[in-house]
Amino acid sequence: MKKLYPYFCLVFVLALVVPAYAGNGNGAPSGPHYNLNIIGVPKDKSADMDDNNGHRIFVRLDGKSQIWLREGEEFNVLDANGTDGDGAEFELPRADDDNDGVTVYSVWVRALGKPSGSADISTCAIDPDTGLEHCVMYTLEMRTKGKGGNKFANVSKDLLYIFADLDSDGTVERYPLFDEALEGYFWDYENNGLKIAQFRFYEISTEVPAL
Repeated sequence: MKKLYPYFCLVFVLALVVPAYAGNGNGAPSGPHYNLNIIGVPKDKSADMDDNNGHRIFVRLDGKSQIWLREGEEFNVLDANGTDGDGAEFELPRADDDNDGVTVYSVWVRALGKPSGSADISTCAIDPDTGLEHCVMYTLEMRTKGKGGNKFANVSKDLLYIFADLDSDGTVERYPLFDEALEGYFWDYENNGLKIAQFRFYEISTEVPAL
């Protein structure tokens, strides 16, 4: 059972309008990648979905779900059920071990479904010294479009880092996923009718500057 903590979040909204690099017609780069679909479902699922690497995670179609992030050597769905209250679990490698702002892989996302669907996703973690929850300063908003559909966009900055002022000195600092300054990393997924969010993880780098 996951721990519950008191929390503090500094959240702004950033629409998913990041320009995509040249590649396929859908906006994604060319080349091998790991696929992950986050699927919104209208009813909570009760089936045991541990060790179920089906390249998909189920979340609530409306409301909040949590996807706990576990450090590993490869990408792997450890628990596909994000609707049971305990949250889903997704394993992924460190993307920036020395925090130089250059990732060893990149995350690209697009939203699919009816034009009215959207979802907000925030990367969060716990300060082990205070027990406070810190989230990215810019919440990633995924929103479906009408004709023409959505294209993939590079969201590595939003999903692989947390920007926070942990020491309260007035300076916001960059913390990559699984940095030892924080613990209990997860994606907070607030769904507003988005049926499918398609994630792709490519072995290409992205530069993420400090604020």
